[in-house]
Amino acid sequence: MTTQDSPAVMPWHVVIVDEGFRLFFALAAIYAAAAPFLWLVVWQMQLPFAADLPPGVWHGSEMIIGAWGAVLIGFMTTATPEWTDTQRPQGAALWRLAALWGVARVLGLLGLEPLLWLSFAADLGWLGLLVAYLVRISLERRTDRLLPFIGWILALATAAGVTRWGMATGDADLAHRALTLTGLIFTGILGLAIGRVAVPVANHVLDPTEETVPFRPHPGRMNLSPGLVAVAVLAEAAGFSPAVTGWLWVAAGAAFMDRMAEGFLGRATARMEILSLMTSAAFAGLGLIAFGAARLGAPWPEVPALHLAVMGGIGFGVISVFAIAGKFHTGQKLGQGPLTVLAALALAAGILLRVLPEMGLAPWPPGTPHMLASLFWAAGFLLWLADYLRVLVDPATVNRSAS
Repeated sequence: MTTQDSPAVMPWHVVIVDEGFRLFFALAAIYAAAAPFLWLVVWQMQLPFAADLPPGVWHGSEMIIGAWGAVLIGFMTTATPEWTDTQRPQGAALWRLAALWGVARVLGLLGLEPLLWLSFAADLGWLGLLVAYLVRISLERRTDRLLPFIGWILALATAAGVTRWGMATGDADLAHRALTLTGLIFTGILGLAIGRVAVPVANHVLDPTEETVPFRPHPGRMNLSPGLVAVAVLAEAAGFSPAVTGWLWVAAGAAFMDRMAEGFLGRATARMEILSLMTSAAFAGLGLIAFGAARLGAPWPEVPALHLAVMGGIGFGVISVFAIAGKFHTGQKLGQGPLTVLAALALAAGILLRVLPEMGLAPWPPGTPHMLASLFWAAGFLLWLADYLRVLVDPATVNRSAS
């Protein structure tokens, strides 16, 4: 887009790459909705071209590296310019990221094992470009504000790379262990992101004029959850015993519950933007506590507990960021319509239907295992997209922010 372009005449395919959240939040919503539905309902927990690797490894990697990866690209390419007062990535820069991300997703969705090295290169490609962008901005602006995200994304790239290496070499056990670590690393990124998003949102809700700053959390609590996740991740990578890592994950989960408690803001707590961030922290906290408890002898397996943290905590964090950024960055005031409220309720239902029966805390619903959960999950993301797609491609919303 040039300075002479008039927003009123911009075609939709130019508008969609005017800012990172427009393209990548839409891609993430579509992929997060489609991938589990295809895997569970259409392909019956198999993939068309997968032969040697367990389908669960493919499925997990596509949700964590794929769906949540698109969210990460959209979030960082949108938030970084705002935090550093720099020119936002647009046009070809976003299409390059989308192309690399998309190549890996097509291969992953079909389980094309002969092309795993291409998937490996594509995923490390977009992760490398994202880190390079953050490093460049940090050096240009001489700021350390992006360093925590750079560190976490490097850790994510390392774990994702080991996951893909294990898949490409046929080492399913290595791929599974690295994939678990990749999902847990993403909870650290979630904690960091919630800390950056929750404070301005809370202050905007409490004082829409933004003339005062009524909500000021203790600085030590801002990074408590990602800090404790980092400790647990390091212990996990170092091969500490299940008892040690179990207690560390319980502690990290408790930090997310502390983050949830910060959302009690009187009447403002009832606002969806606040409730959804609280729910994200609650799902992540309960999931990590349950994950640690499983290692300490709790009567449920680790897998559903991990889903509660990675599917529930991150999934609800994603829908929260979608709804908040979708308003702030298109010139609208906060406040969600019925479709997005229904999206959040559908997502919560999908999460609970996925994890509670497998943990023995609820009866199994009728039908194929997890089918109903995948339908509610898909409905959540598609309802949000139906509510926001018009503004994502509307040229009148370009270069606008909520006052």
